Amino acid sequence: MPLANAASDEAVRAIAVIYPDIGEPYRSVFSTIIGGIEDQTKSRVASFPVGANASVQDISSELKRRDIRAVIALGRNGLKVASALDRNLGVVAGGVLSVPEADAQNLSVHSLAPDPALLFARLKTLLPSARRVIVVYDPRQNAWLIKLAREAAKAQGLELQAYEADDLKSATRQYQETLGSADPKRDVLWLPQDSTTVDDTAVLPLVLQESWNRNLAVFSSSAAHVKRGALFSLYPNNVELGKALAGWAMGYVSSGTAIRGVRPLKEVLMAVNTRTANHLGINLNALQQRFDMVFPEP
Repeated sequence: MPLANAASDEAVRAIAVIYPDIGEPYRSVFSTIIGGIEDQTKSRVASFPVGANASVQDISSELKRRDIRAVIALGRNGLKVASALDRNLGVVAGGVLSVPEADAQNLSVHSLAPDPALLFARLKTLLPSARRVIVVYDPRQNAWLIKLAREAAKAQGLELQAYEADDLKSATRQYQETLGSADPKRDVLWLPQDSTTVDDTAVLPLVLQESWNRNLAVFSSSAAHVKRGALFSLYPNNVELGKALAGWAMGYVSSGTAIRGVRPLKEVLMAVNTRTANHLGINLNALQQRFDMVFPEP
């Protein structure tokens, strides 16, 4: 057997996946990510479904027995268990939005939050006239993302106007003021994944109705919002995400070094709302652009 193959086989055997043992639709999502991991490793990978009361001790013993050196932790439960394991293990987290800053320094986290650079590039394709992106966010959840968004906006010739809000009341007030003064010819509104500022029952209907009335484009980091009327979003390509996670884990096993911190989602698909595009005067057919999900469904 060639030495390179032997090394990569050994790297694959040293990887395990810990993922939540939950029902649909999330079970299928995690299965698809694991499918992507195995596509990349060209082999079955040891995987451990964990419930809310999983025994860290039992899993730890099994990982030691198998000589596992890198763990891919999926979802909140997977991350909770992996965070309690032996510190010598390399851990990469996927299928989570963010983690507390203290944890991010010790882990590599592949966030589910789409990379602002990709969002803004797609925005400029759909709306070349856009000059300013307005966003309301909770710094406890998304300070790291807004930092990336500032750099990404600059690269696209956009101004980013970011407003902080630490509760639903101040977020709603901020949206009301912003929507009242926004210029539809140059301004667009971005809805990040933020449980404080983007409430699906209070904030979303208000934002979508007001923006429709004023011909203001709204794009989102959540595909569910496109179904309800946002112009477009980017969402995870779970197979490609699995491949990226596997690449990190194999790299760690081979080199023993890890890149720490939170990385935005770069493995994305695109959803678009044709009714909203028509309302805003955007001719989607004229764009050399592939859409992976279209609403309203044809």
